[in-house]
Amino acid sequence: MTVGLFVPCYIDQLYPFVAVATLELLERFGCDVVYPRDQTCCGQPMANAGCVEDAAGAHRVFTEQFSRFDYIVGPSGSCVLHVREHMAGPASKDSLGAVRAAAREVAGKDVGARTYELCQFLVDVLEIDRLDVSFAHRVGLHAACHGLRGLRIARASEIQAEPYDHVADLLGMVDGLELVELARTDECCGFGGTFAVSEEAVSVRMGRDRLADHLRGGAEVITSTDMSCLMHLDGLILREKLPVRVLHVAEILAGHVDARRAAFAGRRASFAGGWS
Repeated sequence: MTVGLFVPCYIDQLYPFVAVATLELLERFGCDVVYPRDQTCCGQPMANAGCVEDAAGAHRVFTEQFSRFDYIVGPSGSCVLHVREHMAGPASKDSLGAVRAAAREVAGKDVGARTYELCQFLVDVLEIDRLDVSFAHRVGLHAACHGLRGLRIARASEIQAEPYDHVADLLGMVDGLELVELARTDECCGFGGTFAVSEEAVSVRMGRDRLADHLRGGAEVITSTDMSCLMHLDGLILREKLPVRVLHVAEILAGHVDARRAAFAGRRASFAGGWS
């Protein structure tokens, strides 16, 4: 199968090692992976700000770049959910429907239904049951809201149904990794894109609450499917010098975390004053 590697813009600019880990994982499990070099932002920031029509150009570029692949996979639940919601499904008479229709016109077929978050793809499509990697640390799993309640890659706590969690299942295949128990397993970290800008104080308080929960559980590392959530938490960790670090789940599943990050240490140092 051919897989188009969808790398969200903030990962491309700030956390390229997450994209590298995603590529390594997909190739390890036999995927023919292509990175379209002309891909741009998927349009989520504009849509989140209420400017859906202004995202039409980004949607059109996404469709042009990714329509030829069997699957599109990205290491971000929020960006993938945006693609699925805004570039798939029947067009309606509202403005969002018009945007969807314009995106579909480019290639004549939807890309949304073929776009997957990484863990969702590994479990639901590739159906992997083994990972030959180790990571001997206590890990706290942050359930990012878009993946949890949008993509349904785990059962949300308010749903009365049989529990499941694709991300926890994958982490359970990592030798030596111990998932810590949290008091509030799927509470928002407070990032929420533009919410962190418009409601800064509330966002910070929510982030501190999440970090306190992980630290009470004894987490050495906090992981998630969304680097945007981890970026928010990492800002608080760096400012308050907390004894925990963040890693995207792709990094843990791919292995060789320290070597991969060391290759990009200079970029991180220029952005945030060096690794803590």
